[in-house]
Amino acid sequence: MSSERHRSVFCVGLALQDTILTLDRIPDRPVKVYAKDRGEVGGGPAATASVTVARLGGRASIAARIGDDNVGTAIRREFEAAGVGTDWLRAFPDVRSSGAVVLVDEKGERLIVAYTDPRLPADADWLQPQDWGDAVLCDLTWPEGALRCLRAARAAGIPSVLDADISRHAPETVATIVEAAGHVIFSRPGLAQFTGTEAIEEGLKAASRPEHRLVGVTDGAEGLYWLEDGVLRNAAPARVDVVDTTGAGDAFHGAFALALAHRRPIPDAIALSNAVAALKCTRPGGRAGLPGPADLACFAPELNLDWMTIHD
Repeated sequence: MSSERHRSVFCVGLALQDTILTLDRIPDRPVKVYAKDRGEVGGGPAATASVTVARLGGRASIAARIGDDNVGTAIRREFEAAGVGTDWLRAFPDVRSSGAVVLVDEKGERLIVAYTDPRLPADADWLQPQDWGDAVLCDLTWPEGALRCLRAARAAGIPSVLDADISRHAPETVATIVEAAGHVIFSRPGLAQFTGTEAIEEGLKAASRPEHRLVGVTDGAEGLYWLEDGVLRNAAPARVDVVDTTGAGDAFHGAFALALAHRRPIPDAIALSNAVAALKCTRPGGRAGLPGPADLACFAPELNLDWMTIHD
């Protein structure tokens, strides 16, 4: 386990390259449109969460699969520049690195089209770190890696967080991963897909397991809904002028995992995560808009951030 000053989060999941196109309106039919701006940046739920942890002063490592290609090299370099450990970022030959096209409209809403090479090896036996850190965070994109990570965390008594967004994997596979996690935070579409209902309270009750410390769902500007002793609770962030929502959910999960790594109470973790996600939405770009401790102190002075300060 890390020292009090340098708590760490081990992140497992998807690392890809995003092409972000900014336009006035996302088309609702097949047409040719011209973007106002274009950018290239790393993405992926666990990947952006790891950068969030690093931006907030924590230590982060990423375990993910990339191709041995130019895109994979760019993905690795961006992690290294952000201060994220890449010892478990594995490049495979004859495989294309994952990528996505993200359309962002004038209201900050987005449409994402992602691609992952089906030739990426699913096996996770090579994932054998000696130190899983002070918390682990997984997404649903790599089931074998997520299960290995979450089960190791449970065995070691380490807090774990699952980013449960929509998944293309079989329902029984997703259910196994959900059951293995200590803290499960769904996206609204992810909860609906997993439980078959759009109703938040009904969905959370269906997804909840006795082993869970928290089961919740993020719902945009409404913040987080979760169950507490079977009762539905909600904590909403401050209202902001939204510029770009790309990466907001990933930022929420990263901040939540870092708070758990520092053994902060769950209400404190929720308040921090809401503030990080809301502040991110006021800035363009996924990772470019991620805040640091100083940004948070100005945005949400009511938060106790003393534990986040790093003294070398």
